[in-house]
Amino acid sequence: MSGSAEPVTQAELEVADTIGRLMEFWGFKRPMGRIWTLLYLSPAALGAAELGEQLKMSAGAVSMTLNELLKWGAVKKSWRPGERRDFYEAETSIGKLVQRVLRERELELVRQFGEALSNADSALPRANEMATLRDFKRDRVHELQRLARLGETLLTALVAGKMVDPTPFLKVYGDT
Repeated sequence: MSGSAEPVTQAELEVADTIGRLMEFWGFKRPMGRIWTLLYLSPAALGAAELGEQLKMSAGAVSMTLNELLKWGAVKKSWRPGERRDFYEAETSIGKLVQRVLRERELELVRQFGEALSNADSALPRANEMATLRDFKRDRVHELQRLARLGETLLTALVAGKMVDPTPFLKVYGDT
């Protein structure tokens, strides 16, 4: 094994694969979760070669995955005196990672959803349908707009690190 990285245990590989599957469920690539986990569990920064060896990944796959993780702020580069290659460390604040994903992906999507609904609402009065059908559609679009505003409010609070009370959501959309 190259470098001074400790061999990874079977238990660590299982944790890495589980987190990889979880990340895949959230719409990210499985290797992102696997590499982040090994870095998170490592007391020292690791190089790309060690990561590739430990996870049986090609140098190209490791490089592409590290670049994606860097883009999301899930890992950061570090250097060692006398070394020419890069080493990587995991972002250890899981809350910070979740906030970033919520802000840059989910919140943006909810905002686009709200904008599309506003555009649809504006277009409805010009529809050549009977007034009752048009009003029905407008009421439904307004309900979706309420949902979009509530989602944006909840995500904005989460991104800001605030406590979120789901009671308003449950009152409006709960099955009780």
